[in-house]
Amino acid sequence: MNTFPADRTLRIGTRSSPMALAQANLVADLLRKEQPGLQVELVPVTTEADRWHGDLSELGGKGLFVKQIDVMLQRGEVDLAVHCVKDVPGDTPLPEGLVFAAHLPRDDVRDVLLFPEGSELRTLDDLPAGATVATSAVRRKAQLHRLRPDLDVVRVRGAVGTRIDTLDGRKQTGSRPDAMILASSGLARLELTHRGRQVFTVQEILPAVGSGALGLECRHDDGPTAGLLSRLDHERTTAEITAERAMLGDLRGHCNSPIAGHCTTAPDGALTLRGMVFSADGSTSVHTHLTARSTDTPATLGARAAADLLRQGAADIILAIPH
Repeated sequence: MNTFPADRTLRIGTRSSPMALAQANLVADLLRKEQPGLQVELVPVTTEADRWHGDLSELGGKGLFVKQIDVMLQRGEVDLAVHCVKDVPGDTPLPEGLVFAAHLPRDDVRDVLLFPEGSELRTLDDLPAGATVATSAVRRKAQLHRLRPDLDVVRVRGAVGTRIDTLDGRKQTGSRPDAMILASSGLARLELTHRGRQVFTVQEILPAVGSGALGLECRHDDGPTAGLLSRLDHERTTAEITAERAMLGDLRGHCNSPIAGHCTTAPDGALTLRGMVFSADGSTSVHTHLTARSTDTPATLGARAAADLLRQGAADIILAIPH
């Protein structure tokens, strides 16, 4: 069994948002259970993306949420980074010297619809034509337009709590939306599941690559940390994430590309991967749905899915969207 040195403190780099801190504390608790007496220190940082309130594509994409912490990890200022996998760029390799040593068991991947506090509305169908729905994801915007092209989908930024305050009118950041879409997993981590009204099926809104998964990243040459983290790895989640990110990497999508992907594992262990690429308004899309062959690795399945999407014109759709 891999044991982390008793005279060394494990430093976890994390964003300073309430959700990021909750996730880092979850990992710290799991590691202490694996190695009682382990000394853990959280090192919170407010990233450039957290301070920016405009469109993330203008700043360089949502990868900036993880970039600053990755640099700290490379420099040896922290030993471990806890990342939401969906925030890790898929069109570029991991920074030199870094590796995901483990993924925690995946949480609910579905998206959920919220209404202002006190509203009697329950579903997307209850919204009148022209109503505004707020979301931070171009992937959600494209798919929402497919479900309800009459709605006005607006961008919202900030921590989940801040977004909900905006929805409820407690925080004035412009026009108050009529509804909002957030990730089920994020609400659960903040103990806000009760705010969700309609949970979308993955057929209605296909999740982002890496949705619901937390990746534990460390330096490749840090054997003690990698060994400790490997004890938390959930093999099924790692296999699914590997397939999804292989597909995303081959598509070469940027932060403004509406790309969705979701891999599942059958009872017999076979992987099935769905992938979609949308135009910005959702009017054009390509779709693939593949089951792994006996000779496929998770990465091979992802590559096959990307190749299928590219054959259908995914590259043209991606290139047509400014970034």
